[in-house]
Amino acid sequence: MIPFSPPHITQEAIDEVVDTLKSGWITTGPKTKRFEKEISTYCGNESTLCVNSATFGLELVLRWFGVGPGDEVIVPAYTYCASANVIVHTGATPVMVDINADDFNINLEALENAITSRTKVIIPVDIAGLPCDYDAINSLVCREDVKAKFRTNDENQAKLGRILVLSDAAHSFGAKYKGKHTGSLTDVSVFSFHAVKNLTTGEGGAIALNLPESFNNEEIYKAFNTFSLHGQNKDALAKTQKGAWKYDVLYSGYKGNMTDIMASLGLIDLKYYESKTLLRRKEIMNAYQMAFLNCSWAELPIIEDESRTSSFHLYPLRIKGISEDKRDAIIQSIFGEDVSVNVHFQPLPLLSAFKNMGYSMDDYPVAYDNYSREISLPVFYNLSDEQVQLVIDAVIKSVNANE
Repeated sequence: MIPFSPPHITQEAIDEVVDTLKSGWITTGPKTKRFEKEISTYCGNESTLCVNSATFGLELVLRWFGVGPGDEVIVPAYTYCASANVIVHTGATPVMVDINADDFNINLEALENAITSRTKVIIPVDIAGLPCDYDAINSLVCREDVKAKFRTNDENQAKLGRILVLSDAAHSFGAKYKGKHTGSLTDVSVFSFHAVKNLTTGEGGAIALNLPESFNNEEIYKAFNTFSLHGQNKDALAKTQKGAWKYDVLYSGYKGNMTDIMASLGLIDLKYYESKTLLRRKEIMNAYQMAFLNCSWAELPIIEDESRTSSFHLYPLRIKGISEDKRDAIIQSIFGEDVSVNVHFQPLPLLSAFKNMGYSMDDYPVAYDNYSREISLPVFYNLSDEQVQLVIDAVIKSVNANE
């Protein structure tokens, strides 16, 4: 069976973890701090905090920005549940909007129409690793008529003076938009380093801060670091200094720090990310593109265009003119050929948690259409050329068998 997305763990990464275990410093320490700096250097953003998950990172930013009951946060209907769960956790209301038919990302017209005086944050999601149109989104929130709607009830909201753009870049580490890496494209971006991501720390994530000059991103980094350690004003590394055992708890924070064990994996992955990981994933996706180019039933994903280059995280193939049931039958046939595939994602209104809140899939026809015809094909570093061909053959055979 060809797996869908196993992690790529090298001997060098194993040796780095062993080095950490032997060092006596296994929680947040020097390797986590080095990983943070290397992420900022790679992405080009002002400052980075590593955390235990992208989900925690998104929620931390929402809480820092004072989002709570009575507020609205705009999010695409087509995303993983974490993007909306964090909004629910704060007591705010997720305002779902439809997506583009071509690239799965948030639709700008729907986004603009959803903005009200209660809108505090927009969470664009870089589905499959392809960045959203950040110039358009950034311009939208800075437009005078949109800023005139903005109502503040928090000092950070007042300081920004507009809707915050919080990029859910869980899929798009290493992607580029107009020559710039994700992480440096808008106010704040949050990455995921979960086991199935291109770059993994097992679990884990990072908050890439890139707020405008009115904010001190390094000071916000320090505040976020405190928030992720129960509100404690010194982390364990700082407390190891001579006579520095005493600390204070400034507020009731949360537990969300990354450990040096996790960062050890990330440091090695990042070392080879541009020169090996992205190149191999691109090769695999290009092979899929060429194989399905002349198939009349295939709707190919955008992996690169004039302004965007994907991180090549997912290959979301769509089959033209089929129903959800037919798609499911094709998936079963592909599994019958010993090839693992997946679907990314079930739109939020299909899930019971959001159905029960009153969201209806009928309000997001493009999201449903894309979902009902989508099949994600395996893309991972150790997928051989021979296996890529087996995937291609299984897909073609399965589609033809279910016509």
